[in-house]
Amino acid sequence: MTQLSEEEVTQQLTSLPEWKRKDSKWIERRFRFKEYLDGIDFVNKIAAIAEKENHHPFINIQYKMVIVSLTSWSENGLSELDFKLARQMEDLFDSESL
Repeated sequence: MTQLSEEEVTQQLTSLPEWKRKDSKWIERRFRFKEYLDGIDFVNKIAAIAEKENHHPFINIQYKMVIVSLTSWSENGLSELDFKLARQMEDLFDSESL
């Protein structure tokens, strides 16, 4: 795993329009839910994905909103693994129509 270049990060973000650059080392997405427990259920599911990938996001729960931030500490920035995990979260969110 290696740190992605600025060009690679920009390219990856084009396929993840809801994810935003937080700064040079982070990407972030806000997931909104109809009910509080829907967000909690989502957090539990993304935690299972993160464990499987051995790549753990920062997760902030604010009532009906879940904020997820990703970076690769070992690379001191963003790597392909951050975008892989982001895509898995998008797929989960889309499949559950939460």
